[in-house]
Amino acid sequence: MKKSALILLLTIAFFGCKPKETVTSTKLDNKTEVAIKGNWKIASVTFPGSDYLKVTSFNIADAKCFEGSQWSFVSNNNKGNMLLDKVNCPSYSSNITWYVNKEGFMVVKFLTEGVKAKHTDSGYILRVANVNETTFQLIDKVNVGGKFVDVVYNFERK
Repeated sequence: MKKSALILLLTIAFFGCKPKETVTSTKLDNKTEVAIKGNWKIASVTFPGSDYLKVTSFNIADAKCFEGSQWSFVSNNNKGNMLLDKVNCPSYSSNITWYVNKEGFMVVKFLTEGVKAKHTDSGYILRVANVNETTFQLIDKVNVGGKFVDVVYNFERK
């Protein structure tokens, strides 16, 4: 009797303590990943007040510097790269690792040369929207003056 009560208690404790899934769930949305695979460029970056506000994207450069940037997404191994080379903006290139989860978010990590993805602690979580054969959007929420606004990266297939 004591043994079965202990097993019941352990079972309840095990299932009762299961962690909640977060936005970085690794349950993949393979269909969206396959739709996104390939070579892309960011055609435009839009957000409220973009004519007079500056937003730094990915801790790299001004959001408008990402217009024209080149991105490559490989879906079978969730790797890729990006290149930022707009005039009057800092030049930047990086290998990336990425995935799209079932909740509709893309998780992107910019990789440092010589450092494996599993040793890269930080990344970015962006909502994926309006995916079709030639375009898709990544949407980031940023704090501008105490108010969260959407920064929309509009991608076009190259």
